Amino acid sequence: MSTVLETDICVIGAGSGGLSVAAGAVQMGADVVLIEKDKMGGDCLNTGCVPSKALLAAAKRAHTMREVKPFGIEPVQAKVDFAATMAHVQNVIKGIEPNDSVERFEKLGCTVILGAARFSNDRQVVVGEQRIQAKRFVIATGSRAGVPPIAGIQDTDYFTNETLFENKTCPAHLIIVGAGPIGIEMAQAHSRLGAKVTVLERFRALPKDEPELAGLVIKALRDEGVVIREEVNIKNVAGKTGNITVTLEDGEKIAGSHLLIAAGRSPNVDNLGLELAGIEFTAKGISVDARLRSTNKRVFVVGDAKGGLMFTHLAGYDAGIVIRNILFKLPSRANYTAMPWVTYTDPELAQVGCDAVRVVTWPYAENDRARAEHSMTGMIKVVTGKRGKILGAGIVGASAGEIIQVWQIAISKGFKIGDMASMISPYPTLSEISKRAAGSYFTGSLFSPRTKKIVRLLLKL
Repeated sequence: MSTVLETDICVIGAGSGGLSVAAGAVQMGADVVLIEKDKMGGDCLNTGCVPSKALLAAAKRAHTMREVKPFGIEPVQAKVDFAATMAHVQNVIKGIEPNDSVERFEKLGCTVILGAARFSNDRQVVVGEQRIQAKRFVIATGSRAGVPPIAGIQDTDYFTNETLFENKTCPAHLIIVGAGPIGIEMAQAHSRLGAKVTVLERFRALPKDEPELAGLVIKALRDEGVVIREEVNIKNVAGKTGNITVTLEDGEKIAGSHLLIAAGRSPNVDNLGLELAGIEFTAKGISVDARLRSTNKRVFVVGDAKGGLMFTHLAGYDAGIVIRNILFKLPSRANYTAMPWVTYTDPELAQVGCDAVRVVTWPYAENDRARAEHSMTGMIKVVTGKRGKILGAGIVGASAGEIIQVWQIAISKGFKIGDMASMISPYPTLSEISKRAAGSYFTGSLFSPRTKKIVRLLLKL
């Protein structure tokens, strides 16, 4: 064994959360060791958010070429070079890579070690022959694609998001198991790029999203030709690339050329020696308190490794909580009440917040900008509590992921619906749907017989 490398903070995992902790801490004066066993940038950069959005962007361009007749433009059938499209995806990744690279973090002042880390006791990890002892540790190991125990899966060729973007041939018929955000996004992307697509879901499609809003997205995909089958159980799968068969419980066989498993995520908690460090965990993630400390109070956990909500922006938020706790000794606590999430389909689906006492809505079809752009599919739904306090919002439609942000601020700051109704929104913008929905909250009382009576009395003065 080598000598022990001592440091203030040891970060395990160089994905979104780990990089945010490392960059913030080292620039504030802490001594930081950053350990990564695979690729810098983690899932988000290499196999998740970045490549999926790059593929969706290409697919949207192809779709737009076919859907321009309402603007008085002759539509054309896009000629898709699938290999070139995937090269575009890889180029986007390469363009971002320098921001997450070993070289950049070493220049910031981090000691970067490439290899698999494992706790040897409650204050030390080992990477190969190197021992690292730290005052505080941050586990940011992320998650991986979950593969359900379907009969035959071990002998069948299939993609997950970790291998999908290496494919350079457009599938003749892509079968997707799972209709969560990853499955639905990749269904639309591949369909628009020329593949026949069938999605199989055991429950309902987009099960974690508000049903009415999710239904608009599902309808849009079905209108484009994507087959989405809900409440189906798979008996077994078989075959190699080019000849895949999925058999349902009722005996129906679905033949395809390629198979994508998009059935959720599993936290990366194996082979970390967590037991030796006194850290409690299950297959669903590492147990943490409100300050994101594990049962070993020297060890913090950020992002997907905790289980629960798994978003890149949540990992970034966690990083801020951890930095305040470690560097400034502030008992900062995580609060996910106003955590937004977006499914980047067309139309987009964005949500933030929770349960309702009263609900107000406004359709995209009543928005002038949406009409000008022929993007009238969609709506906003806002939920409020007593006295009009904003509890949540959901949006399906063009730029939903951009529009939702004002509602995230409203919820995190405890705004009431009147605050949103009084907002001055530029005209014409899609964001006006927020103001119009908020204003509709007061329609009943503002134009009531009682109000009219009061106005008539005041006019006599």
